Order: sequence, then C-alpha cells, then structure tokens
Amino acid sequence: MALQRRLALGALTGGSLLVIYFLCRYLENHLSFVPLRQCHGPTQRPSSSQDSPARQSNSDQWSHPAHTSTLPPELSSGTVLPKHPQTPTPKTQTATAAKHKPGKNNSLDNLKTTEAPYIGDTYMREVIQPQTNCSDSIRSRITKTELSGRFLKDVPVLQWAEHVTPKQHQRLSRYPGAHGWGGIEYKTLVETLSVLNSSANWQLLDDWKDLGNESECIRCAVVGNGGILKDSKKGKEIDSHHYVFRTNGAIINGFEQDVGSRTTHYTFSTNTMMNSMRGYARAGFKGPPKSKETRYVFLPDHGRDYLLMKAAVTHTLVEQGPEKGKDPSKYFGQDVSAEKLKMYHPDFIRYLRNRFLRSKTLKTKYKDIYRPSTGAVMLLAALHTCDQVSAYGFMTPDYKKYSDHYYDKTNHQVGFYINHDLRMEMTLWQQLHQAGLIRLYMHNEVRSNQK
Repeated sequence: MALQRRLALGALTGGSLLVIYFLCRYLENHLSFVPLRQCHGPTQRPSSSQDSPARQSNSDQWSHPAHTSTLPPELSSGTVLPKHPQTPTPKTQTATAAKHKPGKNNSLDNLKTTEAPYIGDTYMREVIQPQTNCSDSIRSRITKTELSGRFLKDVPVLQWAEHVTPKQHQRLSRYPGAHGWGGIEYKTLVETLSVLNSSANWQLLDDWKDLGNESECIRCAVVGNGGILKDSKKGKEIDSHHYVFRTNGAIINGFEQDVGSRTTHYTFSTNTMMNSMRGYARAGFKGPPKSKETRYVFLPDHGRDYLLMKAAVTHTLVEQGPEKGKDPSKYFGQDVSAEKLKMYHPDFIRYLRNRFLRSKTLKTKYKDIYRPSTGAVMLLAALHTCDQVSAYGFMTPDYKKYSDHYYDKTNHQVGFYINHDLRMEMTLWQQLHQAGLIRLYMHNEVRSNQK
C-alpha cells in the first residue's frame, strides 16, 4: 500500500511539472512580452536594431519638457494623430538593416529584422553618383569613423516622378507622417510628383555644373536659427560657401552681419512655414526667402504639403485642405518653376530617424508624431549631398546661455516638445563635429582661437 501511495504521489508530481512546463511554453509563445522569470529564471532581453550607436551613447537624452503640454503649439490645435499601421514590412527591391555595428560597412541586403513594423528600416536604393571628385569629401571620411555603419549613400534624398508607382504606394502607405505615404491618396501623389520630372527635381544641388567654377569640393553652410548666432559676425563666412541652407523662421533683414544674406535652399513643411509666418511676424519674418538662386525643399509631413507643391508648380490656387484657396506665389514668388521645387523622400526621413535619431519617444504613444526636427533633416541632407558642411545656429551643450532664436528681442529659453528629440540631435552634432564630418560653430571654440 505504501508503495502504491508513493507511485501515485510520484505520478501526480510528474503530471504537475508537465502541466507547468506546457503552461510556460504557451506563455512564452503567445505572451512573449511578459517576462517568464518564474519559468526559466532570469532572462536577458535580446538586442535589436533599435539599439543603434546613437541610442547607446545617448541613454539619458530624453526628458519630458517643463511645459504644461507635451505637444508643440503646431500640434495642439485640432491635430488628429494618425493610427499606427501594423502591416509587416513587404519584400521589395530595397535593402534592410538588422544591427548597425559602428566602424564597419555592413552589407545590409537580405538581413532579417525583428523590429516593430512602424520602424521600417527598409528603403528604396538608387545608384547615386557623386557630383565631384573631392578627395576630402564626407563620403570618403565617414568610412573611417564609428558612424560608418549607420550611413547609407544610396537612399534617395528627394522624391520625384519616377518614384510614384502602385507598388511603392503600397509599401510606403504603412508609414505615417513624414516617414511614408500613409493617408495620402495615390491620385494626389501622382498629380504632384508627376510634375517633378527633371534632373533638377532629384538633385538637391542641381546647378552645381554652372556654380562650381571648377571647384574640387562642394562647400555648404547650413544655418539654423539658434540664439548662438547673435553677435557672431559670421555673415560673410556663411555667404562665402557655394550653398547656404536655411529653414522655417529664417529672418535675414537686419541680421546679415551675423547670419549672411544668401539662401540657396529653404527647407520647411507647410505646417512649420505657416506657423513661422504667424509666430515670428513681429520679429520680421514675412515668408520664405526669395531670390533667383533659392530652391524650396518641402518636408512632407501631411497631405497638405503635396497639395501646396502641386499648386505651386501649376501656378494655381490650393484646391483643398487648410490652405484651400491660397496662392503659392505669395510664398515662393511669381516666377517659381518646377525646377526650383523639391521634396524630401519619406524613405530618407525615416532612414535619418532610424539610423541617426532613434529616440526613446518611438517606444511611447507619441511614436507617430516623432520625427527629426526640420533643421536636423536639412543638416543631414547636406551631410549626404555636400562634400564639406559647416553648421551654424544649431544647439550646443551650452545652449542655456543663449536665447531660442538669434532674432529674439527678449530672452526665451529653448522649448522641448515630444515630437522632436533636440537633446539627441545636439549629441549627434557633437559626434559629427568630433568625427570631422561637419564643422559646428561653437562660441567656446571662437573664444579659444582668439586667445
């Protein structure tokens, strides 16, 4: 009898352990987001492509702003946040990245990822020939830095007529905002992008052959609006570059001595341009700079960007949306042509977000409105197209010493909002400067040189 009881107890114990084992296996397969320490002991979360070098060196770069709202003013007035698509990444002629190892030129083809679908570290690839044979170009230097693993030289910076196809629309429609074509009707895309059908529309620096004067290297000045430029006396130096990039509320009149007077490329989204015209009107901003050499580079945040682009090219009024009935010539001049209008490719913006500015915000409910700031997109676009880049008016570690903008009449501290990660951007500018990939204007360097 005692033997029977022991056998029964052993069978019961074995059965219980078997039930626990299968229960743990079920939880592991179906509830993988729950730590299964009770089943397998301590676990270590596997690394993924989200842990890029930028994030690893930037563990404490995000904190919620001191403002009462986590949304910036341009997103606090009736903006509808897009629902996040959960469609898996398609198989296309693109390349995919899994892990980014600094210091190595990884072959990014045919690699599998386990990242969230909205990340989409998969991009259109094109053969993009450099416009110069500059021996000291950023492209040649970046291969020798720890940032080389993040740099893709063949992601198109701009989108144009040849990019809009049903297949590409299906692929990009899964990404919202500036990172794709989510919510944009195919008809609108065709009508807009089909008029961008010349070489000037896919080349950011389309007039280099005429402008170069046999220069070996393309030198670009990228000018932000930071208060560090006040009393900098950098105007002539800025204007001496082949190209001068500006963005948003770029007020020039009265500040030429500090910021220069030329503008070859003005980067904006329709939203940021309209808000700049409203918010900085008293400071003197009446609209985008206008000159014969100025190109207008749209950062397409919404469908309204495509509608304004189409109206500008066709010299008609905007058909619908917030700008319905408005005349684009008011912003870009009466003689604006399709050759002077350009639009960033959503793959390029998503690539910048994923490879260079992978913020912790992407793990929050605000992931769909987060993107690199307009100034960051502009600076990184220059990094991918120019041979040598000098950056002025961008945030530096001593930013608290300066007002938000160089044209502020009274001191305004920099505001931090959830849709951009300005601290991460500041860290990236320092990394690029220290790696010799850009020359970043900083007051402390000026003072040390004067001593």
